[in-house]
Amino acid sequence: MNDPRDFIAHEAALLDERRFDDWLALFTDDGHYWVPLLGAAQADPLSHNSLAYEDRLLLQLRVDRLKNPRAHSQHPASHSQHVLQPSRIEEESGDEVRLRTPFLYVEARGESQILLSGTARHHLVRSPSTPSGWTIRQKRIDLLDAARALPAIQLFI
Repeated sequence: MNDPRDFIAHEAALLDERRFDDWLALFTDDGHYWVPLLGAAQADPLSHNSLAYEDRLLLQLRVDRLKNPRAHSQHPASHSQHVLQPSRIEEESGDEVRLRTPFLYVEARGESQILLSGTARHHLVRSPSTPSGWTIRQKRIDLLDAARALPAIQLFI
């Protein structure tokens, strides 16, 4: 999977299939998952609050919680569906690429559903030692109207 656009679709499929360990393995050791509170207007995760700003350790803790059979928030289990528009390469430099992917995200748990939309921005690093050929240095989720009151999101957008 040399094309980074195929990698983005693969990553979303792992989440929708609840293959959280495989998804986490896509991140570099210094990788981050970021959901800015101000959406695209927020320049960095440290100058303002974020909905989520998690390194590998925090991501691992979330994955462990989701897999724990005693996790109250997962009775019944949450499921997701990512509907992606085609990814667009915004910048390519050496072994790194930045992509932009508009999406719709549906998360269902029991009788309730959440629908969110926004843009995923991936900073990928070429990694010949991984099956996909890429790893995620940062995944940023710019939600449409991120500053509004949002329901509890259990999974990863």
